[in-house]
Amino acid sequence: MALDLETLTSFTVASEEQAWSKIIDHAMSICSTPLDAEKAPGEVTRRDRRVGELDHFLSSSAWELWQSFPHAAPRNADKIMQWWSAPYSAKALLILDGLSLREIPWLAEGAKARGFTVQTTAAYGAEIPSETNAFAKALGFGSRSQLQNNGGGRAHKLAPARTECIDLPWKDCTGLIDASPDWIFWHQWPDSKLHDGSGAGQGLDLLTRDIAAQLTGDDFWEFVDRLATGRRLVITSDHGYAATGMFTDAVDGAAAFLKGVLKSGRLVPGNHDAGHFSPPVALQMESEHGKYLLAVGRWKWKSQGGYPTLAHGGLSLLEMLCPFVELTK
Repeated sequence: MALDLETLTSFTVASEEQAWSKIIDHAMSICSTPLDAEKAPGEVTRRDRRVGELDHFLSSSAWELWQSFPHAAPRNADKIMQWWSAPYSAKALLILDGLSLREIPWLAEGAKARGFTVQTTAAYGAEIPSETNAFAKALGFGSRSQLQNNGGGRAHKLAPARTECIDLPWKDCTGLIDASPDWIFWHQWPDSKLHDGSGAGQGLDLLTRDIAAQLTGDDFWEFVDRLATGRRLVITSDHGYAATGMFTDAVDGAAAFLKGVLKSGRLVPGNHDAGHFSPPVALQMESEHGKYLLAVGRWKWKSQGGYPTLAHGGLSLLEMLCPFVELTK
């Protein structure tokens, strides 16, 4: 689907809720078609640039839509709690930390190839800010680490459930799944890999190759199979990530402002002057997690140690949208 004048107009004449629904659908139409492992790095880059057209629209003529995001875009944490409250006899939630819409094809096509039924393939909004512990708190946990070794307890919003948070190989994770009817399993990949390669010039290329290898591998799907045996399973994430190495260099006053307030990051907590730029390069926003100044759109700037090529926390679509894939077997 091309981002033509008719498509843009459909965003601007709709209500905020309708606009976000259309924008998310458009991003999904770009990202969700099947991928070939050998051609994946180039194709993922091409899709990233196509989503960039939407980001440009949202950071220029329609930047006010970002201000409506917390209440107008469907929220992933709310959708998870709604799904969890459904009368399924047993269920499992697999949170892959930092998984983005780019990875939906590997999950959907891989599931079909291995005998799963894909019940839902969707995308919903991350928290403001799009950071790990904000999402954990939205689900009622104190932090991600609370889930380790069944430490989630019964205090969270999804209780009762057995919990785990770990960054082990998939084979080792498979051995951790017991007969408990309800599971919440938070795996720190691919975010751990994302930060390992964030400073490299080919960050997206290297990450895409690793993701393709992991999500087409037997070890991962044997783990998923164990989680889904006797349970309805949702695979989702706490936030996505931006291929910031592909972003446009901010210039002059905007670059100086962004470097001065955000350093090498995409957000900063607290109440800050968002600068006097039109359209804005940063927005001051408030959520249940506090007040934050967030970078808007696809800008990068020179910073000490180099601006990372992979990052999250700002306002761009692939940072702020989470996949939601529901499977049964």
